[in-house]
Amino acid sequence: MNHLKTLRLLAILEGISYLLLLGICVPLKYIFNIPEPTHPVGLAHGVLFVSYCLWVLIVARKKQWSIVVTFLSLLASLLPFGTFIAEKKYFRDEN
Repeated sequence: MNHLKTLRLLAILEGISYLLLLGICVPLKYIFNIPEPTHPVGLAHGVLFVSYCLWVLIVARKKQWSIVVTFLSLLASLLPFGTFIAEKKYFRDEN
């Protein structure tokens, strides 16, 4: 698996974990008082978030991305659905 394919996989997994955390775990914890799923999903999301950010920096250096593309790829990790958009727009072989 090359660096770009790994980044694409991480982007998808990080995006899914973020949506699970925001869309399911947070409402369960704060609306329905069911905090149990928050810890394992939050832990997985934390690992995926850090891995995604590090991998963006690795690929940016290897592919000689501009500061703008690198910044937008990192910013995508903070927005719901952001990593899915970044994966489609920046993480293809032609970039």
